[in-house]
Amino acid sequence: MRENENLTLLGNRKTNYSTDYDPSVLETFINKHQDNDYFVKFNCPEFTSLCPITGQPDFATITISYIPDKKMVESKSLKLYLFSFRQHGDFHEDVVNMIMKDLIALMDPKYIEVTGKFLPRGGISIDPYCNYGRPDTKWETMAQNRLLNHDMYPEKVDNR
Repeated sequence: MRENENLTLLGNRKTNYSTDYDPSVLETFINKHQDNDYFVKFNCPEFTSLCPITGQPDFATITISYIPDKKMVESKSLKLYLFSFRQHGDFHEDVVNMIMKDLIALMDPKYIEVTGKFLPRGGISIDPYCNYGRPDTKWETMAQNRLLNHDMYPEKVDNR
């Protein structure tokens, strides 16, 4: 089996852009540096989903940071997955937890965190954060510490 033959989206010019939540588009590849612990960070500044009550669009920057183990998420499939929320209605807190849980099921990372920085609607913005560290490892302790210390020094927000 060739190393990347399970990747069907990368380089495919006939990509289907699903507009409703679809975790089945996510693909992985093998981490070539399993002997190193390192972060991989994705920023998606154009994330959109829908309010489950009003159907109005919600706009956010989604940030995903993880420490891989054996598998890594392929970035085009991640982009298509995040795009699939476009017509999906869920609360901001649900969206970030869904993303995290789908990526845990996909990759089984050592550690992962997902942050949503949603633009205000009705005069209020919501910035949910969730994380996970593999149970019974130092990564679980790291997740607990990062959650306890999350947002202790929030950034200055002057653009929303």
